[in-house]
Parts: sequence; structure tokens; C-alpha cells
Amino acid sequence: MSPLAPLRELTTTQRHTVLASFLGWTLDAFDYFLLTFVIVAVAKEFHSDQGHVITGLFLTLAARPLGALLFGRLADRFGRRPILMLDVILFSIFELATAFSASLTMLLVLRFLFGVAMGGEWGIGASLAMESIPAKARGVVSGLLQSGYPVGFFLAALVNWLLVDHIGWRGLFVVGAAPALLVLYIRRSVPESEVWQQERAAQDKKGLLESMRGHWKLAIYLMVLMAAFNMFSHGSQDLYHTFEEESLHLPTGSGAAFMLVAMLNLGALVGGLFFGALSERIGRRRAIILAALLAIPVIPLWMYGASLPALALGAFLIQVMVQGAWGVVPTHLNELSPEGMRGTLPGFAYQTGNLLAAVTANAQHWIANWRGGNLAFAMSAWIAAVALLLAFLAWVGPEARGVRFGQARPDTGE
Repeated sequence: MSPLAPLRELTTTQRHTVLASFLGWTLDAFDYFLLTFVIVAVAKEFHSDQGHVITGLFLTLAARPLGALLFGRLADRFGRRPILMLDVILFSIFELATAFSASLTMLLVLRFLFGVAMGGEWGIGASLAMESIPAKARGVVSGLLQSGYPVGFFLAALVNWLLVDHIGWRGLFVVGAAPALLVLYIRRSVPESEVWQQERAAQDKKGLLESMRGHWKLAIYLMVLMAAFNMFSHGSQDLYHTFEEESLHLPTGSGAAFMLVAMLNLGALVGGLFFGALSERIGRRRAIILAALLAIPVIPLWMYGASLPALALGAFLIQVMVQGAWGVVPTHLNELSPEGMRGTLPGFAYQTGNLLAAVTANAQHWIANWRGGNLAFAMSAWIAAVALLLAFLAWVGPEARGVRFGQARPDTGE
């Protein structure tokens, strides 16, 4: 049977829900990555060090747990669908406002606010999708949802390549307001989660502390796990375009630079789908461990390829592994989350992991400077170390593959 067969078995309504969740994460990532392509340009305009502009990435990542907690609790109380629409509108507004930044300080504040709104989207979209599909489809849909992130990265690269020379970095952020249109599709085609409606009908509303009773050990573990995941992905992506410009000497709008980023994201799309589907057969933890460890032997080709085709192959393969591991995350976190917390805990754990990993780009920048500006060394060493850490954390953690949603679980603390 094809690993994508469960997608063909989804109803039309389920497909709309999965598509909306996929597009939400795609457009969220698109808006986030626009800044990574214009770090050099923004630094020049505001006469600032690149490290200060990179702080904008840190602030976005650091703000995301606030949004995950705020919008997640609202989604658990008022429903996935309306809060998802509110969240999409807000992050689109803050993206548009970034285009009109009068100073670097203003830009950094707006990136923080964007991070709050961005923090809510992933958890709500993932819970809405996972609660709406059959259990056997979770693996492949998980990979599909997480593949929205590299697709967003690719779209940002494409828009940067086609438009930055014509509309400048500010114009890119105007284009970044387009995700607000997704709200129209959600309102017309996506119903509320039946699992959430059943919980609401049961009138079993619990506060945050009551819902988390007996599950704090699990929550802390998930936060640490997601810190490793975020160090893995952001460590391979956020400074990659800077690596192209400064180490490979490829201009920001060049076809070669775009091609490498395209290969990066093609690999991510393939990896997310493959390992997400594979996790239905070998388990969530084993799929994560396999992908993480296979990233290590790819590192030399990714950073030190002797030709452009070799670098392209390395970019493709590294993201097959990085986003392959990530392809398991949406279903893994939702399956482990206690009832009544699925709108909050996956997103909050994910975004708290982002907070813990928010120094990734700054740390790589510091390591590179310590090594005389050798960004390739900094990114290589970082990914190798984090791959080992991620594999270990997945190995020692729990798994709940195939668990039925809508049923209470014992308070095991794990």
C-alpha cells in the first residue's frame, strides 16, 4: 500500500481541514523567513551590525510561547476554528506593519509582536487537523502539515528572488500580508473540530492547572524535546542565506542562491512526507532517531561541497533528514497531550522549545566570529551536536502512537 493512501481516504471536509492547516503553517513560515533573506539589506539601511538585525529572529522565536499559551487556551475554550482565523489576521497585520518600520528598534518590536501571533498558529492548526482525521492517517498528515514550513521557506526564497530588486526589503513585507486571505477559505470550507465540540457538550471545562495535573513531567520533557527540534531546524535554515552571501559569495537575488534554497526546501518536503508516513510503521520515536542520526554524515556535503551541484545535493539531503524528523512532530505531540489540552500543550511545548532555542542564530554567529568568520564550521558543528541530542531525547521519551482522541487517560505523569 502506498504511504500516501490514507490521504485518498479522507472525506472532502477532512481534506479542506488538512489543507487549511497546511496553508496556515506555510504562510506563517513564509512571513517568518522573509527577514532571514534581508538581514544584510536591513543592517545597511539602519546602519547597524548584522547581529542586531539577527536579534529580530531571536525576538520572534522568544515571543512564540506567549502566543501559543494565549491562543491555545482560547482555542480550548472557544474552538479551534475562530481562534485560528483571529491568529492568521493578527500575524498578517504585524507582518505588514514591519514594512513601515522607521527604525531598527521599531522593526524589532514588530517582530516580537509578530512572534506572539505566529506562536498560536501551529498548535491550533495541528490540533484541528489531527482531531478531524482517522488515526491511521495521522503519520502522513503530520508529515504533510510540517512540510508547510519548508514550503513557506521556499515561497519566501522565490518572492525574494523575483521581487527584492524591484520592491526592496520593505516591499517583501507588504507581500507578506497576503496570508490574511486564508481566513476567507477557513470561514467557508473548514468546520469546527468534532472532538472539541464533544468535549464542550460534556461541559467538562477545566482550568490550566487542573488539566495539567499529573502531566507536568510530560510537559517539561516535551519542552526540552522541542528545544532540540528547534535548534535542529533553525540551526540549518536561519543563517543559510547569510552563508550563501558571505561564504559562497552568491548575491541575494541570484539564480544560484535561489536554486540552493529551492533544493533545501524540496528535501524538506520529501523528508517530512517520507518520515511522517514511516512513523506509522516503525513508530514515532524510531522515525525521529533515524532521521536525526542520518543528518550527520550529510553535513560535509551540505557545507563543504566542492561544486554548486554538490552543495545543492547536500542542501537537499540535510533537509530530508532535518524536516524528516520534524515530520513526526505534529502527530507525536498531539497523541501525547492529555484531553482538554490539545489546543494548548502541543503548541506551547513547541514554542517554549523555540524560546529555549531562540539563541541559535546568535550562537552560530558568535561561533563563526570565534573561528574567524567561518560560518560553515559553526553551522556544521551545531547540527552534528544537536542531531545527537535529539536522537537521545527521542530514545528516552514516551510514545502514544494511534491513541484515540476524546477519551480520558490515567494521570501517569508521563
